[in-house]
Amino acid sequence: QVQLVESGGGLVQPGGSLRLSCAASGTIFGIGRMGWYRQAPGKERELIGSITSGGTTYADSVKGRFIIFRDNAKNAVYLQMNSLKPEDTAVYYCNANIQTQVFIFKDVWGQGTQVTVSS
Repeated sequence: QVQLVESGGGLVQPGGSLRLSCAASGTIFGIGRMGWYRQAPGKERELIGSITSGGTTYADSVKGRFIIFRDNAKNAVYLQMNSLKPEDTAVYYCNANIQTQVFIFKDVWGQGTQVTVSS
């Protein structure tokens, strides 16, 4: 009934920027926490940061470089990535806690989008 779709990944040179988008669709009564994760080959999935009505948090590895923001009218969350480094190369995933009924919440994941930072 509900899904998240990511877009905006691609190849970028070190020091460059990318903006990832994540849009939720389906039967949506509301959306709570939204966040971004990433997973590099051979590594565990890593929480990049999340955003709620109470504020935004970031992993130490991306503080000062990445920004997460939401557009509630579009049921969307964005990840602005600046000063990209080769170690940022990974598959990036969107995650959201979505209210699908009055008292029902679901944890939903996107399919992932590849970000490659290389010269």
